[in-house]
Amino acid sequence: KFISSTLEKSGKQLDTVYCSGLKRALKSAEIITANLDLNPIVVEKLHERHFGLWEGLTFEEIEERWPGEFKAWAQDPLKHRPKEGESTLEVSERVNGALDGILDNHDGQTIAVVAHGGINRVILCRFLGVPLEHIFRIEQDHAAVSIIEFYDGYPVVKLLNWRGF
Repeated sequence: KFISSTLEKSGKQLDTVYCSGLKRALKSAEIITANLDLNPIVVEKLHERHFGLWEGLTFEEIEERWPGEFKAWAQDPLKHRPKEGESTLEVSERVNGALDGILDNHDGQTIAVVAHGGINRVILCRFLGVPLEHIFRIEQDHAAVSIIEFYDGYPVVKLLNWRGF
């Protein structure tokens, strides 16, 4: 509802919705497009970080199995990585490559990207000019909305991590 009413107030329409193919993001994208004449476009490179051996574990379980590693990763995500998982730089390269293609194909259009906390943080770091080592200083709650508008190619973050619906 928020996305529809915001677009309506601005006089804009949503031209395209891209999403990760993982269940939560795909379902959210389907909800967004349900009353629009659009189908979400799945982009595999928007999937959440591969957490390797940490996949599916709680922070406590990771800490119990590999003492100190989760804390080290959270404090310096460029130097440390999940065991057998993707590094922050690998995630950034993957996501920004996909994002470049999306933006190149939709100059002047209104698009939505429905992804995951880590992916959203990478995107926001890029457009806010925040170094990736500070990626966890940006909160990304489930189902939160952020809005980035471009003015002559210059990104402006208009809304960040909004959950007022």
